[in-house]
Amino acid sequence: MTWLSIFLTISRFLFLTYLVLYASFLLLSVVTGGIHLHERYRKRRRKLEESEGNYPPISILVPAYNEEVTIISTIESLLKLDYPVYEIIVLDDGSKDQTAKLVREYFQMKDSQRKIDYKLSCRPYHRISEQEFGSVCLTLIEKENGGKGDVLNLGINAAKHEYFLCIDADSMLQRNSLKNLVRPMQKWENVISVGGVVQVSQGVRITDGEVSHYQLPWSVLPCLQAIEYDCSFLGSRILLDYLQSNLIISGAFGLFYKEYVIAVGGYDRQTLGEDMELVMKLHYFCRNNNIPYRICYETSAICWSQAPSSIGDLCKQRRRWFLGLYQCLKKYRKMLSRVRFGAVGYFSYAYYMLFEFLAPFIETFGCCVILLSLIYHQLNISFFISLFFLYSAFCSLITFASFLQRVYSQDLFIGPMDLCKAFLATLFRYFFLHWVLNIVRLTSFIGYKKRKREWGEIRRVKQFV
Repeated sequence: MTWLSIFLTISRFLFLTYLVLYASFLLLSVVTGGIHLHERYRKRRRKLEESEGNYPPISILVPAYNEEVTIISTIESLLKLDYPVYEIIVLDDGSKDQTAKLVREYFQMKDSQRKIDYKLSCRPYHRISEQEFGSVCLTLIEKENGGKGDVLNLGINAAKHEYFLCIDADSMLQRNSLKNLVRPMQKWENVISVGGVVQVSQGVRITDGEVSHYQLPWSVLPCLQAIEYDCSFLGSRILLDYLQSNLIISGAFGLFYKEYVIAVGGYDRQTLGEDMELVMKLHYFCRNNNIPYRICYETSAICWSQAPSSIGDLCKQRRRWFLGLYQCLKKYRKMLSRVRFGAVGYFSYAYYMLFEFLAPFIETFGCCVILLSLIYHQLNISFFISLFFLYSAFCSLITFASFLQRVYSQDLFIGPMDLCKAFLATLFRYFFLHWVLNIVRLTSFIGYKKRKREWGEIRRVKQFV
């Protein structure tokens, strides 16, 4: 047996082990998520999840850069929230379009002399406008462009309340989203952050704060992402939440205790993954200082956000996500396998390193090994094809199950056409799109230095509230 033969045999075994481990994690996360969602659904039906009525005041931060298409519908959805005390702060980060002007004119806002307590570093603002809507204060702060982390730090400085919520400018909340989001704070002590579920808004109509119409998008890419979000938000994150080791609270819908965020220095202004970086920084700070804390995930709190509709925008988004992941894992590499970090280091960090960051490299290497094995007649081609289809079909079915779990748990009505679209989307995702996005990730480091602080702007479509 030659050295090449030994190398190929060992490599095939390791690659197969990797696939089995990933498939096992996928199955475990979806089963865990399914049990959790069913239990929450059962309690809701029996009205066992009544709120305790302790609702902390919240400042809602809406960072915006060239968001004139969606910003009005986003603000309107926020004004319809069923929540006792909150304020809305729209943060215009030097938009080149009419975002700020549109907000000022539509909501008839007036100039304000509101004072800002600069506890976090950020670029200066040049105008503040305000308007009252009943008990809700809507504030618009305009500043020079500095990136998402920079504008969020300004928002934290301006926030009046001890908790702040970050929401993207293309997102919509349901009427009860905020009340549902604070449930972990009513249930446990020392909760410093809570993340909610983000769903694709294309195909959704929200009327008076409630979903009045739902269907999977007809556009291929948003439909694929709707299915993908189900597997992520209602699978792996629920499992990691049970282990108290979530490393990501989505920047599209995340609640934070302001005191702790200020203590760790706020958002990193030099990273592309500012949401993940902040959560990892909170883990790092609390574990190193032996501070009791909880970072939670609440599946009953739902945010509807737009997904990229073109392949160019999708590639741009995933490239930014991948580089942000790389920056965060590199910055907090000391977490890996350190006893003081517990499951955060032993499990979550290892998962994101092995199955998220290294995945495109491992899968590409595995494909090269299989190709060489076929060339040198060390692998039966029919066996390889059968294995590929079996693995892809298994992952597709697991993803389809995640979709069904979401529809069931959220009381959404879907017809036979949506079931067909969902099933075809899961197949298309694993048999084609997955490999396209792998290429995007593999080429992400080309021009890396130029992308370190980009907003990752994508084209929006008008939303209906």
